[in-house]
Amino acid sequence: MRLSGRALMINPSPTMAIDAKAKAMKASGISVVGFGAGEPDFDTPDHIKEAAVAAIWGGLTKYTPVAGTIELREAICNKFKVDQGLDYQPSQIVVSTGAKHSLYNAIQVLVQAGDEVILPAPYWVSYLEQIKLAGAEAKIVDTQEVNDFKITPEELVSAINQRTRLLILNTPSNPTGAVYSEAELRALKEIIIKHDLTVISDEVYEKIIYDGLRHVSISSISPDLKEHTVVINAVSKTYAMTGWRIGYTAAPASIASAMASLQSHSTSNPTSISQAASVAALSGDQEPVTQMVEEYERRRNYMLERLLAIPGVTCTRPGGAFYLFPDVKSYFGKTFKGKVINCATDLATILLEEIQVALVPGVAFGNDDCFRLSYAVSMDNIKEGMDRMTNLMEKIR
Repeated sequence: MRLSGRALMINPSPTMAIDAKAKAMKASGISVVGFGAGEPDFDTPDHIKEAAVAAIWGGLTKYTPVAGTIELREAICNKFKVDQGLDYQPSQIVVSTGAKHSLYNAIQVLVQAGDEVILPAPYWVSYLEQIKLAGAEAKIVDTQEVNDFKITPEELVSAINQRTRLLILNTPSNPTGAVYSEAELRALKEIIIKHDLTVISDEVYEKIIYDGLRHVSISSISPDLKEHTVVINAVSKTYAMTGWRIGYTAAPASIASAMASLQSHSTSNPTSISQAASVAALSGDQEPVTQMVEEYERRRNYMLERLLAIPGVTCTRPGGAFYLFPDVKSYFGKTFKGKVINCATDLATILLEEIQVALVPGVAFGNDDCFRLSYAVSMDNIKEGMDRMTNLMEKIR
């Protein structure tokens, strides 16, 4: 049986593969410290669970409108108004089966074969594959550690050509944790408007932010830039609701309508029960979010301090999300037990095989000088994993 060309060109998610391997090792009795998966280790807050139970008993178990219930879309509009001062109508909101699905829908309706999408690297792994699935090409821009891995106006201008249609921004960033400031986003504005680009702004980590920084959506910079922007968000990371599978998009009405039409022929509506729970998440008590973020910041501080104490390791200080993206190229050309380290992938393999520490090689994100560690794990696991890494890396010569 022959597979389609698009099926053959797609690579499986490296983050999921690493997580699966670590779980398989754990199942076989091996003590693995997993820094791979980007998933909160907290449970969904009780009031959100209770809303889901009430929805079940209340009979909210049928189809909903394809783009989501009016209650949820209104709650999302209110969230944008309160958090970013943005005015959206429910007709501009499309609720999907997770932010990954929202991104897929957006890219599918915005680009076609022959178009180019500017993709700053390091990038989240699924962006590249979804661009391929739309028949477009990724114009990868290698950002610099000195700029906290954020694209500069000069880099953006140099990447634009007649085929450029779309720019993907992610703030706070997965994998680097970088947060774009208002000034940095304003510096990109005139370029975006001048070249009539559309921006997909992935903001799923907007609430997970540290050091007194403030999340700024590029759609809030100006009314004309808002008309060029598709905002992607979700309840997954903020409310520890990854398994509930609710993402959403805010976009100009024509784009939202096209996305809803596409979704009507793929998944139809997202789960009705999860939508009811998401209304409670967005509209209810936000104290659990504050508590989670405080704990993430404590873990970040500890892990960053331990990483920077390892000779030769450099790492930017992430302003958001729950990842660190250390640069380990000072170890390239060295060996451990006869194994030559030529890239971060080689070092990640040694860490998994020798000391059972699982993390994701940076090549998955377009930068094989680094690897990604998630601190969405317990402090005990972080301490154990950092002890193991420190001891091994001191033996590399």
